[in-house]
Amino acid sequence: MAAQALVAGAGVSVLGVAEANAQSASNISVRGNQRVDAETVRSYFTGRGPLTQPVIDEGIRGLYASGLFSDVRVTRSGGGIVVSVSENQVINRVAFEGNSKVKDAVLTAEVQSKSRGPFNPAVVQSDAQRITEIYRRSGRYEATVTPKTINQPNGRVDLVFEINEGDKTKIQAITFEGNEAFGDGTLRDQMTTTESNWLSWIKTSDVYDPDRVNADLELLRKFYLNHGYADFRVISANADLDKTTNAFTLKIAVEEGQQYRFGAINVESNVPEIDGATLKSKIVSSAGSIYSAQDVDKSVEAMSLELAARGYAFAQVRPRGDRNLSERTIGLTYVVEEGARVYVERINIRGNTRTRDYVVRREFDIGEGDAYNQIFIDRAERRIKALGFFKTVKITTEPGSSPDRVIVNVDVEDQPTGEFSVAGGYSTSDGIIGEVALGERNFLGRGQYARIAAQFGQNASGFDFSFTEPYFLGYRVSAGFDAYVKRRDDTDYTSYKVDTYGGGIRFGFPVSEEFTIGTRYQLYQQDLKIPGRYRDIYNKNGNVNEDRASAAIFEAEGKTITSLAGLSLIYNTLDNPADPTLGFYAELKGDVAGLGGDAKYVRATFDGRYYHPLVLDNVIGMLRVQGGHVKAFGSDDLRVLDHFPGGPDLVRGFEPQGFGPRDVRSRYANGSINPFKGSPNDDPLGGTTYFGASAEAQFPIFGLPKEIGLKGAVFADAGTVFNYEGIRSISGVRNGDGAPGNLAGGTSKIEVNAMDSKKIRSSVGASLLWNSPLGPIRFDFAKVLTKEKYDETQFFRFSGGTRF
Repeated sequence: MAAQALVAGAGVSVLGVAEANAQSASNISVRGNQRVDAETVRSYFTGRGPLTQPVIDEGIRGLYASGLFSDVRVTRSGGGIVVSVSENQVINRVAFEGNSKVKDAVLTAEVQSKSRGPFNPAVVQSDAQRITEIYRRSGRYEATVTPKTINQPNGRVDLVFEINEGDKTKIQAITFEGNEAFGDGTLRDQMTTTESNWLSWIKTSDVYDPDRVNADLELLRKFYLNHGYADFRVISANADLDKTTNAFTLKIAVEEGQQYRFGAINVESNVPEIDGATLKSKIVSSAGSIYSAQDVDKSVEAMSLELAARGYAFAQVRPRGDRNLSERTIGLTYVVEEGARVYVERINIRGNTRTRDYVVRREFDIGEGDAYNQIFIDRAERRIKALGFFKTVKITTEPGSSPDRVIVNVDVEDQPTGEFSVAGGYSTSDGIIGEVALGERNFLGRGQYARIAAQFGQNASGFDFSFTEPYFLGYRVSAGFDAYVKRRDDTDYTSYKVDTYGGGIRFGFPVSEEFTIGTRYQLYQQDLKIPGRYRDIYNKNGNVNEDRASAAIFEAEGKTITSLAGLSLIYNTLDNPADPTLGFYAELKGDVAGLGGDAKYVRATFDGRYYHPLVLDNVIGMLRVQGGHVKAFGSDDLRVLDHFPGGPDLVRGFEPQGFGPRDVRSRYANGSINPFKGSPNDDPLGGTTYFGASAEAQFPIFGLPKEIGLKGAVFADAGTVFNYEGIRSISGVRNGDGAPGNLAGGTSKIEVNAMDSKKIRSSVGASLLWNSPLGPIRFDFAKVLTKEKYDETQFFRFSGGTRF
């Protein structure tokens, strides 16, 4: 308002429009400027034709808007125009005092006042308000910000924002009114805003943020729509502050309406070339099932993509609902019609300071000049968000240069994507373990993934490097390579050491959003070594060493090279790969070893998992099916290392390699063999075939805040590993000192006494899962129900790692 008043005053001070029109740039005098060049001031009045009164007024407004001047006046002197200015002071430095909860770097990035910039009181007040808003969003509603200046020589000032942060204002309770189908706890689980609890010192989700609450209300609406409540609405959402406790109570009133199911579902085409019946296969819902807005959106997207693939770029699919209140159904008709012919004129990528433009552009299935399709725009937004490179992603449109042109604006904000981790932990199979890793998910802003890591531990150590290019040669094809060195020592479960050196290349070809074909090639060398205590046929007392390694281990001793090519078919509809609650994942893998090297076999494996909520989305059910078969070709037997082991990954309750074919060696007691009373170190051999199934239910632990990430689970496993197809005997075995390892009868031949059974092993148990900020940790307690006598069981298993 002050600037506008001055503009008006300046207009009066000019002695007339006619006289102003007569002036030229050479007749503009500038007074009062000390740091700003006179030509800079004149530039605001010239270049726009004659100096009419509107031009002068615009020049005055521009000078004020520059932030360089506190006062601007225009007068006439003789035959010319005089522009008198008063320059703003220059900010020497910007400082913050009293802030401990918000770092200086965060505040510096938010304020508009900068060192060596002009001091503008209006901007300073705006900065103070912006800082206050930052504290309000972090839950500190009592925070106050007072800007102060300290005069310095030569027209400079130090700008200091004095901050009183105040106490954190938390949300003590979130309550609901009008909800009958779902309890308060279920609805709170859908929200990102949480109640304060004893974990409040490490979280910020328990503070009142109006923007976050509005986003949560939208999450509630989607939740109800996906469970059939198409009439759901939020009546009110009020946050009441109790000044005695300095805490909010968030009260949300809802109206659920009735639950609907899908009625008849049809496709109607108003485009002559398109037969609506041919699109029915793309509908993901069926009549009689609970209505879900998400299923409707998926169906629209699938049909739109099919139409685009057929060449109908402008065809649009619009769902039309028909409510039947008496039967509580919603009939759907997907109407296909010719849309407006609108083209994408330009795609603007804005706000990315590190990520290259093309990393964002390549997530679009349409480009500049293509037909505009909102389905493709929404799909691109989901893809860009899924990259994890940006803090915020927002796609908007604006009119183009003509009515049939549209400009697409993509506004993003980069976020850190580097990862450094130091991990440590313990597992029952590997003992004490540790890892140091450095990774980058957006390498050099190119969207590439690189990771280097070193592992060390009680029984295992190694080094690996991985690199992935998600768009190889500009196509939606991922390509990567891996290099690794691994060492595994002998343990309570194995009588040998293995050093592995190798690497591989891999490619991924996405056929659709859910289906991917993967190819790979690996070349690695394994060096199997048998420690002395497992090599000797006789012990120090001259008796047979019952702890010696199996003949199958002796046969595999030494260095072998494996050259392997593989193909994978992956189908993935999981809602969250890290912590799935809904969806299906299946992977079918085939490998052929024998393209050179020593190993020669064909191998196929399958792993399928299905997740689905069981009770009000709180209890998640999981069904898993696994299976595999490997077969040697050529004249060689299958090495023991190439068999499938049987362990807790298939049936919990067993030791690693705890069931399946096993070399149960005799104790040579009176020359007889007792196959079910083998030595303490009978070697597992593995099998060529395995299959198994698991059922698990995961649930929150009552009374614990969900922020802890602690869940319980109950499970039942069943499976088997069988059919050992390796060597049965080996001759010429020597002791650790190099002497012949002769057994009774003067022979150095040792045999494999393989216990092999197809019996189904089974178990039931309970688990504790902690998806903590320090890493995933799992505790399994299992009771074995069926087993063979020579199997090795394990009631408790702990696995996982921590980050510190």
